[in-house]
Amino acid sequence: MHRAIAYIQEHRDAFVEELKSFLRIPSVSTKSDHKGDIQKAAQWLTEHMQRIGLEHTQILPTAGHPIVYADWLHATGKPTALIYGHYDVQPPEPLELWVTGPFDPTVRNGELFARGAVDDKGQVFMHLKALEAHLKTQGCLPVNVKLLIEGEEEIGSPNLDRFIMEQKDLLKADVVVISDTAMIAKGVPGITHGLRGLVYFQIDVEGTKSDLHSGGFGGAVVNPAFALAQLLTQLKDRNGRITVPGFYDDVRRLPAEERRALAGLPFSEKKLQKDIGAPGLFGEKGFTTLERLWTRPTLEINGLYSGFIGEGAKTVLPARAMAKISMRLVPNQDPAKIARAFTQYVKRLSPKTVRLKVTELSGRGTPWLAPTNHPAVQALARAIQKGFGKKPVFTRTGGTIAVVPTLDRLLRAPILFLGIGLPDENAHAPNEKLDLDNLHHGMLSAAHLWNELAEVILL
Repeated sequence: MHRAIAYIQEHRDAFVEELKSFLRIPSVSTKSDHKGDIQKAAQWLTEHMQRIGLEHTQILPTAGHPIVYADWLHATGKPTALIYGHYDVQPPEPLELWVTGPFDPTVRNGELFARGAVDDKGQVFMHLKALEAHLKTQGCLPVNVKLLIEGEEEIGSPNLDRFIMEQKDLLKADVVVISDTAMIAKGVPGITHGLRGLVYFQIDVEGTKSDLHSGGFGGAVVNPAFALAQLLTQLKDRNGRITVPGFYDDVRRLPAEERRALAGLPFSEKKLQKDIGAPGLFGEKGFTTLERLWTRPTLEINGLYSGFIGEGAKTVLPARAMAKISMRLVPNQDPAKIARAFTQYVKRLSPKTVRLKVTELSGRGTPWLAPTNHPAVQALARAIQKGFGKKPVFTRTGGTIAVVPTLDRLLRAPILFLGIGLPDENAHAPNEKLDLDNLHHGMLSAAHLWNELAEVILL
């Protein structure tokens, strides 16, 4: 094992240069003009996997962007781990806010700046290098490994569930390892054991067949912008509690032990307020900010549009108004049940003097929560402690990774999160970056993980 660790130490700078070549590929999945770059990134991955000693490397087609697969399956009698990640990235706009080009990887003050640095190319690369360290120094791995790296995560993974269902035998594993999450703070490694779910809607309100002169018709018809605004204000009360009937019926009460653990984490509300530039923080009454972020459901307006929004004045009575609404869900909330309740409630709130259309957008995400005492989770904790030199804390995240419930349901294997991002690394925003110390210690942790899992009996 010491040879694999020494290999990672010796190649630290070279690994960063290799990662830069991956980050230079603008594999933006949301834009059709980057289709060739998606293919190029998939090809880069397969060639790199072959070079480090992985086998059966394939670019597998889907109805959208392809999936990259590879494996190494010669550890007889040992567990099989499936590593999941993604090679697609978010669009880099607005470009003018980047200090250096989004696809011109640049190191400043120990941080690597580029689109995809932390989300998720850097974290995928971390696993490749840990596997390489074992294969190049020992000629084998302590466990069997499969890799599933997709190209559509940033557009909601529309083809991944079908792929997993169709390739269930190919992907069969004893444990799943995902690195697409963040630590709570620098110097505080952690293990994510809970994700929120998601449902997403668009509400369209239509009044007249076209925009009207507000002087000539104002007061005679309902203004869709007002109707929508009044509807939206009824979705929450003054204490931040969601008013959709039945919304909280299935929400689990947070155990006192976990509330105490959350309160003990190195989290500062004042720092959060300063970092995001907010005049103040607000959320559901009766809960701390961290509890609201990780363990409570939310309903948020993600976008609004109506009437004239250009410069200057235009006395228009808009014909239409639109809002986009997302709800983050927690265990045991059922996305289908919440979607029905929301739709029914919005229709009830809408006045009869407008036409209402409620449309569910994107795929639903199911909340996920895992026990922290599972042998595989404890193996990950030992690996992280060896890699970072510190015992990890257990955290949740407010976001959603839609593939997790699918993998959980179909593979029935424990899911381990080895995330090395930081909250301020600007994933999805300009000047995305990755802390290179975290990348290095993440590689060490991943290398240790395979040895730790080799000694665990997974039932």
